[in-house]
Amino acid sequence: MAALGKLMFFDPALSASGRMSCATCHSPDHAYGPPNGLAAQLGGADLKRQGTRAVPSLRYVLNRTPVWSHPQAASVAERLTETDNAPIGGFGWDGRFDRPRDQASFPLLNPDEMANPSAEAVVGKLRRAPYAERFRRVFGAHALDDPQQAFANAMRAIERFELDDPSFHPYTSKFDYYLDGKVELSARELRGKRLFDDPARGNCASCHIDQPGVNGAHPLLTDFTFEALGVPRNRELRANANPDYYDLGLCGPVRKDQAADRANCGLFKTPSLRNTSLRRVFFHNGRFHALKDALRFYVQRDTDPAKWYPTDRHGRVVQYDDLPAHLRVNVDTTDEPLTRKRGEKPVWSEHDIDDVAAFLATLDDGYVLPAKAAGRRVSR
Repeated sequence: MAALGKLMFFDPALSASGRMSCATCHSPDHAYGPPNGLAAQLGGADLKRQGTRAVPSLRYVLNRTPVWSHPQAASVAERLTETDNAPIGGFGWDGRFDRPRDQASFPLLNPDEMANPSAEAVVGKLRRAPYAERFRRVFGAHALDDPQQAFANAMRAIERFELDDPSFHPYTSKFDYYLDGKVELSARELRGKRLFDDPARGNCASCHIDQPGVNGAHPLLTDFTFEALGVPRNRELRANANPDYYDLGLCGPVRKDQAADRANCGLFKTPSLRNTSLRRVFFHNGRFHALKDALRFYVQRDTDPAKWYPTDRHGRVVQYDDLPAHLRVNVDTTDEPLTRKRGEKPVWSEHDIDDVAAFLATLDDGYVLPAKAAGRRVSR
């Protein structure tokens, strides 16, 4: 089944344009993330329609992401004191998909992506695919007769490929070999890791967990929770030309079932930071195109807001401008390093940012382990 799913994952004929496959946006050569620096990819029948969100990487998270959960507090007091009632899990920036197969179906039918008008249209393409007989061998002689069942089986096959193929979870970064005791990090990389971990400085590891898990499982560099970071509005997104349009993450406009809980508006899922230095687009709206700029934003967001946000006609800086004014209260200003005030010194210097970026580069897959280190452990 996985081999069949792989054929579909890489098949551009399954799109309305005939030129867009799953791998077009989730490129295996780019950690199953975007192959370029576009804030949102172009799709549709003519490949000219722009999406509204940056493409996340599919690597690592598919087989270890918890299902969507949002325990409801019994009272306001409980909500303020308990930390385990926060939303968590699910696939996508807003966590609305519980299974990879559910996520896989969305781009096939999204007008901004592969743009098929219906599941029936996708199955029509499958019937004409060179692997149609293989599909029937896997799912039965009449597997393509019922469009709804055939579409569901196709998504199952893509899911099986994503879960089974080792290219989605290779664990071949320098950091993985460091955890296995096969290589040492450099002095700069270690300084960056300390800044990343320090709860009084970067505090990155509070969400992007970098400690081994149960039975020594290598970390995914995410806790799958949701945050409102106040990322600046991205004028590169065509949807943002409408001043009344806001992407509210958990509250819509794509996800519908959480819209009533206004405290969750503006929250997006914490991504894995594995392979992040290979990316050229960062945050849900693709606002930043360089890793170090994304790091600078974290530590300078509130110390120098004029650097990141526009001003109104009175010359006042409009912070958190990608949220309506009444929802900006949801932006995190209580966790380090997001507690600083205007004019204060950022928690990181430029030298610190260089060090953290060096550490993050150790999370990139494809590190070539020195031959002399392949069979030994480094004593620390």
